[in-house]
Amino acid sequence: MAPPARAELESLLTGDNAAFVDELYARWSRQPDAVAPEWAALFKEWDGELANGGPTPGLVPRFRPQSIFAARGGAPAEGSSNTRAARRQAMVATMINAYRVRGHTEANIDPLGQVTPESHPELTIAYYGLTEADLDVPVSGQPAFGVPETTTLRHVLDRMRKAYCGNFGVEFMNIQEPERKKWLQRRLETLQDQQILDVDEQKFMLRSISDAENFEQLLHHRFPGTKRFSIEGGESLVPLLHTLLDAVGGRGIDEVILGMAHRGRLNVLANVLHKPIRDIVDEFEDAGMTDFAGSGDVKYHLGYTRAYQSFHGHELTLSLAFNPSHLEAVDPVVEGRVRARQDRASGESWKRIMPLLLHGDAAFAGQGLVAEVLNLSDLKGYRTGGTIHVIVNNQIGFTTSPKDARSTPYCTDVARMLAVPIFHVNGEDPYAVASVARLAAEWRQTYHEDVIIDLYCFRKHGHNEGDEPSFTQPLLYDAIRSHPPPRVMYARRLTEAPGQLSRSQADLIVGDSKLRLEAHLTQRDPEAWDSYTGNVDSDLGRTWAPYRLGTVHDEIDTTVDRAHLVSLLERANTLPDHFRAHRKIQRLLKQRLAIVAGERPVDWAVAEQAAYASIVDQNIRVRLSGQDSGRGTFSHRHAALTDIRTGRDHIPLAHLREGQAPFEVFDSMLSEAAVLGFEYGYTLDCPDALVIWEAQFGDFANGAQVIIDNFIMGTEQKWARNSGVVMLLPHGYEGQGPEHSSARLERYLQLCAEDNVVVANCSTPASFFHLLRRQALFAVRKPCVVMAPKSLLRNPACTSTLDELSSGAFRRLIDDPEVTEADSIERVIFCSGKLYYELVEARRDRGQGHIALVRMEQLYPFPEDLVQATMARYPEGAELVWCQEEPRNMGAWPMMDEWLYDALGRVPRYIGRPRAASPATGSPGKHRLEQQAVIDEALYLQA
Repeated sequence: MAPPARAELESLLTGDNAAFVDELYARWSRQPDAVAPEWAALFKEWDGELANGGPTPGLVPRFRPQSIFAARGGAPAEGSSNTRAARRQAMVATMINAYRVRGHTEANIDPLGQVTPESHPELTIAYYGLTEADLDVPVSGQPAFGVPETTTLRHVLDRMRKAYCGNFGVEFMNIQEPERKKWLQRRLETLQDQQILDVDEQKFMLRSISDAENFEQLLHHRFPGTKRFSIEGGESLVPLLHTLLDAVGGRGIDEVILGMAHRGRLNVLANVLHKPIRDIVDEFEDAGMTDFAGSGDVKYHLGYTRAYQSFHGHELTLSLAFNPSHLEAVDPVVEGRVRARQDRASGESWKRIMPLLLHGDAAFAGQGLVAEVLNLSDLKGYRTGGTIHVIVNNQIGFTTSPKDARSTPYCTDVARMLAVPIFHVNGEDPYAVASVARLAAEWRQTYHEDVIIDLYCFRKHGHNEGDEPSFTQPLLYDAIRSHPPPRVMYARRLTEAPGQLSRSQADLIVGDSKLRLEAHLTQRDPEAWDSYTGNVDSDLGRTWAPYRLGTVHDEIDTTVDRAHLVSLLERANTLPDHFRAHRKIQRLLKQRLAIVAGERPVDWAVAEQAAYASIVDQNIRVRLSGQDSGRGTFSHRHAALTDIRTGRDHIPLAHLREGQAPFEVFDSMLSEAAVLGFEYGYTLDCPDALVIWEAQFGDFANGAQVIIDNFIMGTEQKWARNSGVVMLLPHGYEGQGPEHSSARLERYLQLCAEDNVVVANCSTPASFFHLLRRQALFAVRKPCVVMAPKSLLRNPACTSTLDELSSGAFRRLIDDPEVTEADSIERVIFCSGKLYYELVEARRDRGQGHIALVRMEQLYPFPEDLVQATMARYPEGAELVWCQEEPRNMGAWPMMDEWLYDALGRVPRYIGRPRAASPATGSPGKHRLEQQAVIDEALYLQA
């Protein structure tokens, strides 16, 4: 709105417009270029008249309320319309802010219309004391974007409603950085001035949703009643993903790793990753499973990787991660995979490689793992440069309605913790869908933070295709049955505006989609990639090649030149001149240097340090994370040191020599599931690294049981994939109570089969040293679960020598070194871990030389050959015993009973605690009595 001529302006100086012009003058006085040039010229002219004593006597250069009008003799009386105008102008800015904060509450986001937006009081003019009469009076449109300098309140509110109350709403005003809020405000408030989709893009959106609909119809008619977890009702997910991938591809992303649950997965595989339709049909017909070496998995859990070209020609690599049925469990796995690829790449790799997570509305609100993964997003050891989250919001969870599924208005409310944009969008408006997809992509690539898209849609069928949803949601499914398919709604919106897609063009697109689908039924893709390593010629495929050649039974040379090992340890325990460590750390480093010099035996901490030093020296990355992993829960490791003057950290193992592999240690957030899932995911895309997750106490790992059971232990058998993740689980009975004693060894051993994992309980520092080196040097990747020590960390009997480190090897079983006359042995006790030292000490005190103590360092794969060879050394009549600290129904016994019998044809005797529901007592006194009873029974021999 251009300013009126001067004569016209003079006539307005005492009316309702007075405060408006006064506010403009104030803004011009502070910053002359802050108003339109016409207004600036008028105000400059007025000031010139004032300076020359002209017709504006008394006008002061410094702005005061109503200064122009007072100076020109036109000030209104107290309580006049000028005061009302000043208040109105203040309310303009307040209402603009209200729409930014509350506008989403009135957005039309539910395609079914089940949730009718209610008028929010803060978005009504009455709330601010205004009436219809105020709507057409000239006001300043500031601070709204895209609004003329002079406008009306009606025009301002119309633009605000289009920006914030259309077919998508946005929550973003909790963002703390003002500049980022303005960034969003500018784009949201000027979006209405732009063309969202040109005709070619409209055609592509309609084609995408038609492809999604026709694919579901194909499966429905070919395999009626078969579970496929259809996306029907939410087909708009497919055009949204295409738009999103096109947008991020245009902003530098060339690789995307997706994670999603089963709902809509087959459709995404077919219509986004372009997995051959013929292959998917074969999976429904169970063709080819006889050729699969493992147990396999259902078709809607499988992964896939494919080269992808977006609508505008951007080339990306897409990888859909495999996953179990456990909702949201794949989220941290995807984040870990992305971080691994970013770490492998050079430069600002987070600008090129991105995670994309798809969620269900009930799972996003209900699964605690979601909050854990969100919390990882900006932590140093786990950030990936921003994840785009898409919630397929079908407004139901199995049979549970939103009112019973969450205590918050939106399923996304947990994401408000991050203070990032949350878009709620009506899935049946292609323009709104395209808008939020592009805004989300731009946000991620600009600020490298998470962003949330809440795609409102519906679920046509029940939880699966054989389920009857009307039992529990009859009204909802009455509405769904009478509602047109999303494809029809897309076509309607795309053809309703003049100059847009024509109806005949729309009909041709839908018909062509069916013809293309039928043609694809006869096609196979000979260049289909492996589901996560890519084809053999890809970078990751070549990286994995050396780790598909061996087995866990291979003998591995883990020796290290002694002089070189000493040199590495000297460097690892020598601080830079400028670094000031805590006095106790300085003393510790002197003690370690004495060990390196051969003046003291090697303890557990130095052996572990030596393993890491020698591994990174061989150009193998080491990544260690967990709660307190830098220092170590029991203050033994001290891999990360802190300068007491500056607070800066120094990681000696990361600075051994120029060109070494990275050594990284991260103190994780207080989570097990998300962090272990992340580290597992890291190993999938970084096989040439030693990746370790450490539990604070071994029992705490049960907080990550879904990751352990459904990913780590069954990866190879279900998905023909491998992982070399190492789990350090502190374990041992020392009177610390039920939750600080047992790492639940029995659970891991019960999951052992088909050489799927290594389970170890080392009894010496050298054993642990060689175990870690063997894990890093294996020509195969298998998980390794270690019952890590607690009291043994400082047990003076638990030591090794530098020679045992440099020239030894990992010994799966250690026979009794104190037995000199094997023929005199009457009892052979197999045990593992710290119990060995208690038995040795008691045997020595009692002078019982007729008992042999054999340590099983590797529990699985069970060392059957060594067990047989060891028992062959002793008399046939020697009693066979398995001794453990744990209760009879826990620990290794439930499996050792079977494995020892299979190996020796003899039933072993059990010695240990009796069966119990709880792993350990909470009473230190009772613990001592129980432990002594185990030792006494083990060492007692009947005459």
